[in-house]
Amino acid sequence: MTVIPGTPPVIGVIGGSGVYEIDGLANTRWERVDTPFGEASDELLFGELDGQKLVFLPRHGRGHRIPPSELNFRANIDALKRAGVTEILSLSACGSFKEELPPGTFVICDQFVDRTFARVKSFFGSGLVAHVGLGHPICSRLAAAAQKACAELDIPHQMGGTYLAMEGPQFSTLAESELYRSWGCDVIGMTNMPEAKLAREAEMCYATVAMVTDYDCWHPDHDHVTVDAIIQVLMSNAGKARELVKAVTPKLSGRDESCSAGCHTALEVAIITAPEARDPEMIKKLDAVAGRVLGG
Repeated sequence: MTVIPGTPPVIGVIGGSGVYEIDGLANTRWERVDTPFGEASDELLFGELDGQKLVFLPRHGRGHRIPPSELNFRANIDALKRAGVTEILSLSACGSFKEELPPGTFVICDQFVDRTFARVKSFFGSGLVAHVGLGHPICSRLAAAAQKACAELDIPHQMGGTYLAMEGPQFSTLAESELYRSWGCDVIGMTNMPEAKLAREAEMCYATVAMVTDYDCWHPDHDHVTVDAIIQVLMSNAGKARELVKAVTPKLSGRDESCSAGCHTALEVAIITAPEARDPEMIKKLDAVAGRVLGG
């Protein structure tokens, strides 16, 4: 599905299974969306909240079946685009690098450091080359709406912050944790890259709400944290995430023009390959992601 800029919003939410159990979510159905990039993590849950269309994707599949390095990020973003999604709210657990960001804090990130190395990071490639701008990888409009919702709900939060994306599935060594802290990073996780890059290539608004579950191993109390304590934080964060989705939905439902931050036109000057040199098979494969600029 080619989404023309200015299309009324369809809000996509990527996160854990508990996020989707929202009071008032109506007309729900699970549906598999096929993509030319393979299978997405799971079926998509379609629904409506006070008339606003929402689409949910369990990032790791229901039951948390898929580890970070094996996620098919391209299929996930392509499936959401085919489902008509125009803006994505990414909810993910993370570790904190700062004493002032304790467990239970939500960080609305605005920058990333990508330290992943075993993932396909672009929809484009040989036969059709594109370079999107990523200086500001988060949709400022969507992030502002998330911040307002957090404030209204009295959720401890920080507006802005750098998310260090690591490969995983193992956690950091102490040396790595201290290095990332010295870089000024705020939180660490395993899932938001290349998710954010692909959302930009697909001309979709994207914002990350990183939900702190624990301090990374740099913290002197890290080794004393119990599994029970982490589970309690996870459950509390999931509840707050559901409330966040409910609160942010009406703030995004009124848009009737293209995203003011330019997310919906990210490919306008990004494709480098001359029209006569473009691979027809690549054009076909990118019908949803880039159909607007490729004539799909």
